[in-house]
Amino acid sequence: MSKRERISPVDTAWLRMDRPTNLMMIVGIMMFDGPMDYARLRRTLEARLLPYRRFRQKVVHDATGAWWEDDADFDLDCHLHHAALPAGDQKVELQKMAAELMSTPLDPNRPLWSYHLVDKYDGGSALVVRIHHCIADGIALIGVMLSLTDSSPDAPERPGPPLEMAGEDDGPDSFFWNRVFEPVTQGITTALNLGTQAWFKYLELLTHPDQVLDYSRQGVGMAAELGKLLIMPADSPTRFKGKPGGTKAVAWSVPMPLTEVKAVGKAIGCSVNDLLLSAVAGALRAYLAERGDPVEGVEVRAMVPVNMRSAADEGKLGNRFGIVTLLLPVYLDNPFERVFEVRRRMDELKGSYQPVVALGVLAATGLAPKFVQDIVLDILANKASAVMTNVPGPPQPLYMAGAHLAQQMFWVPQSGDIGMGVSILSYDGKVQFGLVTDRHFVTDPENIVSRFQPEFEKLVYALLLEPWEELRSPEEIEQSLEEELSVGTCLPKQKPRKPRAPRKKPDSPPPIETPSSAD
Repeated sequence: MSKRERISPVDTAWLRMDRPTNLMMIVGIMMFDGPMDYARLRRTLEARLLPYRRFRQKVVHDATGAWWEDDADFDLDCHLHHAALPAGDQKVELQKMAAELMSTPLDPNRPLWSYHLVDKYDGGSALVVRIHHCIADGIALIGVMLSLTDSSPDAPERPGPPLEMAGEDDGPDSFFWNRVFEPVTQGITTALNLGTQAWFKYLELLTHPDQVLDYSRQGVGMAAELGKLLIMPADSPTRFKGKPGGTKAVAWSVPMPLTEVKAVGKAIGCSVNDLLLSAVAGALRAYLAERGDPVEGVEVRAMVPVNMRSAADEGKLGNRFGIVTLLLPVYLDNPFERVFEVRRRMDELKGSYQPVVALGVLAATGLAPKFVQDIVLDILANKASAVMTNVPGPPQPLYMAGAHLAQQMFWVPQSGDIGMGVSILSYDGKVQFGLVTDRHFVTDPENIVSRFQPEFEKLVYALLLEPWEELRSPEEIEQSLEEELSVGTCLPKQKPRKPRAPRKKPDSPPPIETPSSAD
């Protein structure tokens, strides 16, 4: 087995994206409602995390590029640390600790990750996790986290997954395949939605050349998308844009029931994502308005990662996601109008070539000199104010090293001069928001986070005003909204109804039927 393997072009791009003001680390906090035994946590990491080779490998550079190399001096105690919080508000102090670690580089001479166990946090424990983005994306790291957990507190200590084999040099042609053909192949198969049938489609083209025209149209579509991406105008100038100073601030919201979000989404014909993104737009609007900033015509562009993993990628690390750009309609005050506009914009992105084009850009910049990568990524980053990601976590309660995981949150890194990151994470039937900001832009992210749930609740209150026996369809609500906006009404009015025979009023409204699975 080779002790050295070349870092893929996409992962190289993430490796070289570090800046003093924006370090490319995924940072997470796991909160446990009971004390965690340090020795057992160490055994858990040794048995279940270290079998993933990336967590025992460091990055080395030579004239040909960057490589993963087994760390001959690997010491788990250099990555697992014990910490204690100063006296005071425990949540505030934990937020300060996480923000400070976000601004502290990982040791480049060791594998690029660390765990900090915080004792006596809110009657239990907390774990602050830092992992460099070049190791894996959020979806892959959720899988890693799951491998460290159990479904019960008394589960026996067990070994982890088999050694991570992804990305190893399998022969003399591996370098050329990984450096040139693999990024292109990933892009094309995703854009054409061929999956594992890509090779058969290639053979089909050889025997049926008349189909080349159809696939050439796909290529034209990707080229057009790339052109639009490069000439896309910057979003509105707000206090969320500028030159970051490098000092971070983080906050997270109180979890809210996911069933409630799904129920509202079903009632108005919007997805969970539509509702949550609309709440983010509303929270940003409210924050700007409170500061006396203009909100008329303001739109905030977010870079939204899109998972591009296939079944064959299960259990593998690395980065396999594209990016779409979403303009949040911050200028809209009416909650119904805002969520429907978010839905419309999200629908426009479905089937877009943006994710595959963005992945191709990352792969290309990973092959180019670093100064070229910096130029290209700055062009893209300057068009946005935030990075926003939504990662589905496990729906059931979990335990790590015998301690119950009560709550968790993570934050995505921001590239270039982007100074704000919004994270949405579901776990154990609840969903919550996390926010990281550069203090040069926003010093009090908790003042934005605290507005997410009230913005969602505006939709709930509006729906509660509807008679339960005559709750209108999403189409009727939207049509009525368009009529009411012309007179400035905040909530939809009732449509005229035909007289009906008197009926006994129920003692309480029936519950809204909730869907059985996530949108």
